Amino acid sequence: MTDFLAELAARAERIPDASALGTVGKRALTYRELVDSVGRVAHNLGAAGFAPGDRMLFSIRPSVPSVLLIFGAIAAGGTIVFVDPGVGPELFAKRVGLVEPAWAATESLLYAVSGPLAGFGRRKGLELPRFGALDVRHIHSGVWLPGTPFGSIPARRFTGDAPETALPTTQPDAAALIVFTSGTTDDPKAVVHTRASLSAGLAAMGGETSLAPGAFLHTEQLMMGLPALMAGARWAMPRYPRFGTHIDPVRFTRNLRSATHAFYTPADLAGALDAIEAGELAAPPNLRQVALGGAPVTSALLRRARKSLPGTEFLAIYGMTEILPVAVATGTAKLAHDGDLLGAPVRGVRARIADDGELLLSGPNLCRGYLGARPLTEIATGDLARWDGAELVLTGRKKDMMIRGKTNIYPGLYEPVITAIDGVREAIMVGLPDEIGDERIVLAVVTEPGSGDVVALLRERLPKVIDTTAVPDDIVVVNRIPVSGRTNKPDRAAVRELVGRLLA
Repeated sequence: MTDFLAELAARAERIPDASALGTVGKRALTYRELVDSVGRVAHNLGAAGFAPGDRMLFSIRPSVPSVLLIFGAIAAGGTIVFVDPGVGPELFAKRVGLVEPAWAATESLLYAVSGPLAGFGRRKGLELPRFGALDVRHIHSGVWLPGTPFGSIPARRFTGDAPETALPTTQPDAAALIVFTSGTTDDPKAVVHTRASLSAGLAAMGGETSLAPGAFLHTEQLMMGLPALMAGARWAMPRYPRFGTHIDPVRFTRNLRSATHAFYTPADLAGALDAIEAGELAAPPNLRQVALGGAPVTSALLRRARKSLPGTEFLAIYGMTEILPVAVATGTAKLAHDGDLLGAPVRGVRARIADDGELLLSGPNLCRGYLGARPLTEIATGDLARWDGAELVLTGRKKDMMIRGKTNIYPGLYEPVITAIDGVREAIMVGLPDEIGDERIVLAVVTEPGSGDVVALLRERLPKVIDTTAVPDDIVVVNRIPVSGRTNKPDRAAVRELVGRLLA
C-alpha cells in the first residue's frame, strides 16, 4: 500500500533538488526542502502538545504554508478537519460539537471579522462563527489581528528549527482527514478518511493523469496537487485575493504560462473560455492536460474547450467525498459516446449496479465511514448507472428525480443529450410542484451567442432525441445557471426559483 508521505520522502531521496511545491511568481521548495519542512512541522507540533489522534479544525485558504501545516499534522498522527466558516454559526457549532477538536488553525482575518469586526462582516453578508471563542488550542495564519485569542501560536513558528526532520511513523488506519458533506444542523455528516484510504485515492488519481517528473501542475486543489508531488511533478498554487474565497478563473488561466497541467471546475473553465473566445485572454501555450471535476462535465463545454484549446487533453473526473476518484473519462471518449460516460472504474475501485439501478462502490480509497457511525464497506452513490462493456454510464440521479403523472423522470439522463444539441451551452431540468404533488417539468437553457431561436429548435428536436415522457412542459432561456458551493455545482433549488419567477 502506497503511503503519500512515504512516497514524498522517496521522491526527496531520488530527486532532492527538483522543484516540488510553490506559489505562482515565487521560488518553489525542492523535494528535499518540502519533506524536511513537513518533518519540522510534525516535530514542532508535537513539542507544542499536539498528540497522535488530536483533531485540528482547519480554516486556512490553500497556500504553501497551509499545505505544510496539513502535511505536518497528518505526519504527527493527527487529523485535519476541514470546516467551511460560511455555513453559518448554528451548523458550524453542530459540526464542531461532533468532531470535538483539540486544535484550530484559522486565518487571523477570520478571528477579526468574527470578533471585534463582526459588524463589518455582517455588512459584507458574512455571518461567521466566533472562532476566538472555541475552547481549543489556537494557531493563526497571517499577521496578528484583534480578535486572535491570547496564546494563539503563529503558524510560521512550526516551520522553524526543530531537533529533527525525519517524518514520524504512524498507522495506515489512523484518521487523516475529516470532511463534512451533506447534512443538516440536526444531522451533520463527517466523512473520515484514513491515511490508507487517502493515499489509495491519491495514487489512483495520479495513475489516471500524465503527471510525471518534468510536468508542472497549477491548482489549489489538494486532491490534484498531492498526486503531482507523488509523481515527481511540480505543483504551483495560485494566489487568493485578500478577502476572497474563490480564485478568478481568468486570472488563474493567465498565470498558467509554462504550466503543463491544470485543474478546473466546469464553471471556472467556462469562465476562462468566455475570455478566450472574446479575445480578452490568450490560450495557455503549454497546457497539455486539464482535469475537470466537482460538477458534471457536459459535451457542450468539452466542444468549446477543444475549439479554444485544441492541443489540450481533457479528463472528466467522477467521484464523491466518500470515495475519490471513482472513474475518469477523456473528453474525446465522452464526446464520442451517446450517453453520459463516466469511464472504467479506476484501479482498485469495485462497482456494481443495484436492482433499482443505483451505483454502489467499494475499494481501498473508500473512506472509513461517517464520524460516529459504523464503518463502511460499500457506499451507495445516489446515482443511477449502467454498464457499457467495462465502462460506467450515468443514467440519472435518484434524489433529483421528478414525478409527472405516473412517470419518474431523472434529469441526469437527459441533460447531457440536450447540451449536445447545437446552440445549447448548458441545460438543467427541474420540476415545479403543483398543489397535488405532480410536477411541471421546466428546462432552463443557456444558449450559445448568435444561435438563433434555440427554443423552437429544442421543441422540434427533443421529442426525437429523448423519451417523449420526459419532454419538458416549458423551456426557459436564462443568462446563467445558478451554482453553489466551492465546486460550483448547479444549484437546482435556485434554478427552480429562477424559472418560477420567469414563468410567473
